[in-house]
Amino acid sequence: MKTRKLRGMTLPRALHAEALRLHRSPLVPLHLACALAAGLACGAYFSYAPWDTALGADASVQLLGAMMPLMAGIVCGLDADAEGEATGHAALLAAPSRGIALAARLAALWLMGTVALALAIGLLAGILSLVGRNPFEAGVWARAVAGTSFGSLPLYLLLYAVALRWGRNATIAAGAAGLMLALFSVGGLAHGLMTGTLTALGANAFSYLPVSWPVRLGSLSVELAIAAGAADVAGAAAGTGSALASAWSLCAAASILLAGAEALWIARFEPARRGD
Repeated sequence: MKTRKLRGMTLPRALHAEALRLHRSPLVPLHLACALAAGLACGAYFSYAPWDTALGADASVQLLGAMMPLMAGIVCGLDADAEGEATGHAALLAAPSRGIALAARLAALWLMGTVALALAIGLLAGILSLVGRNPFEAGVWARAVAGTSFGSLPLYLLLYAVALRWGRNATIAAGAAGLMLALFSVGGLAHGLMTGTLTALGANAFSYLPVSWPVRLGSLSVELAIAAGAADVAGAAAGTGSALASAWSLCAAASILLAGAEALWIARFEPARRGD
């Protein structure tokens, strides 16, 4: 009977186990605190600031997207380090299927990040609505959440592998570097807000790095709505739509390739011994 249960390991069961494991994890309040801080701060500022509200919303989404490499680095680093200290990664490496166990873990962490993004952007939209300055319908905000979340998926795949191999500090450092590169991909923090341009639409060399995909996919969804209603950016709506489709396709292809490579890697992975 025990052997039959082990062989019957499925992704839903593994996800349930991850939910139980993370129930009392400090990562839950960390996500909540970050989401509340970001949503309230951006909403409070752009509810009275003299900037164009649509561009302010774009800048807020860009900030959240640019933060995702660092957030993923912190979350992956802390999670891998805590379990390594407690069990030597037994729940992952001693599982009947390491691939399923890792997929469930990454899915759980990624979903927590998605919920945090939804809360932050929902607070921003809600505050702007309360003061009568919400420039978009709900669908635009939802697409911004979806784009930022989907764009962050390759980051969790990459950074959890870094956390397992090189530890928490290296993972957080990689996430911090990713934050800077993500900002470069849109010309810097609030560059579009100050110049009145759709900065995510203008791809540069940094735009093709995985760390830039959350900021571009989230922001392009917002900029598509801005461009569709702005007469002074004729043709930008079509250009934004094309850029958005290309960015989604690139992220999807990279995620599939990374997931396959990580499944092969985790099957052979052995953690470094303490003191090595």
